[in-house]
Amino acid sequence: MKKEGRTLPVRREGEICYEIRLEQDFEKLAEGAAELGTEGRKICIVTDTHVGPLYLEAVRERLSGVCSRVTVYTIEAGEDYKTLDTVRGLYEHLILEHFDRRDLLAALGGGVIGDLTGFAAATYLRGISFIQIPTTLLSQVDSSIGGKTGVDFDSYKNMVGAFHMPRLVYMNLSVLQTLPERQFASGMAEILKHGLIKNADYFQWLLDHRQDILERKPEALMQMIEESCKIKRDVVEKDPTEQGERALLNFGHTIGHAVEKLKNFQMYHGECVAAGCAAAAYLSWKRGLIDESELDRICGAFQSFSLPVKVGRIDPAKVLETTRSDKKMEAGRIKFVLLQRTGCAFVDRTVTEAEMLDAIKWITEE
Repeated sequence: MKKEGRTLPVRREGEICYEIRLEQDFEKLAEGAAELGTEGRKICIVTDTHVGPLYLEAVRERLSGVCSRVTVYTIEAGEDYKTLDTVRGLYEHLILEHFDRRDLLAALGGGVIGDLTGFAAATYLRGISFIQIPTTLLSQVDSSIGGKTGVDFDSYKNMVGAFHMPRLVYMNLSVLQTLPERQFASGMAEILKHGLIKNADYFQWLLDHRQDILERKPEALMQMIEESCKIKRDVVEKDPTEQGERALLNFGHTIGHAVEKLKNFQMYHGECVAAGCAAAAYLSWKRGLIDESELDRICGAFQSFSLPVKVGRIDPAKVLETTRSDKKMEAGRIKFVLLQRTGCAFVDRTVTEAEMLDAIKWITEE
């Protein structure tokens, strides 16, 4: 018997602005798109060279029945192509295909595709609608929700971007069954982060159900992804443009993004976030906010899902220097996220460079 999907509404100023739909296939994608008023409109599916061969035809077939025409724009897979030059190529495609403000984009892929497509939608003709169809665990629980879009600039991650909400987020959870182990683990970093910053019971649930999650049992994945989406949804609803509480979602990212850049994106985003979370937990311990046993428990949780808490040989001074270019800087100071305890995070603007360097050295030591 087929399991029922879940629908999570996302509100802004009390009104539903889009829905997150969790399903086990693409069967209801056409229904979801049609509810947006796609009849007579064109849709451009943006995908990459890894995802396209797997899911493009299934998605194109369903969307073709609810719009006037479907076009496809495929980019090379990888963070290296999340650039303004790639967006320029997409703009040219949309112009040549005569896309106007009533037409839509559909982002079929992971976080790179979702961020890039969303940015193109935010800026083409000063803004057109788009749909998120995330195909990685990381994009399903993180980047597809909340309207943050952007591209990298000279390898500085997401330095150029805009807030632009999708009209629909449609998740086919069955695609996770074929996701490579390392990419699945990368997504788990953001999921563990959600528990650490907002829900201690959920963090413990993840540890208690670790085996079912690693075996990718559909019931466990549905429950896990739904809870993570709820956590991110609730934070985004309260702070859609990151003026306050949404900054909590950056737990582990200040140092994590710097490591990601200095490793030339050879480490996955989630792997860098895991190490960044370990560094932030270490700093929380050094300040006496959590005890050493909790620090060990947090690091052990990441390691139990095949995520690193150490990043190997890398110059701590260079990591610190790179954090100064982080987009989370405010009046020359980093908005650093620490733990008051598991399930309760807060933004601290008093973290010194000496403290950060100490935490960086801790995750870079052999």
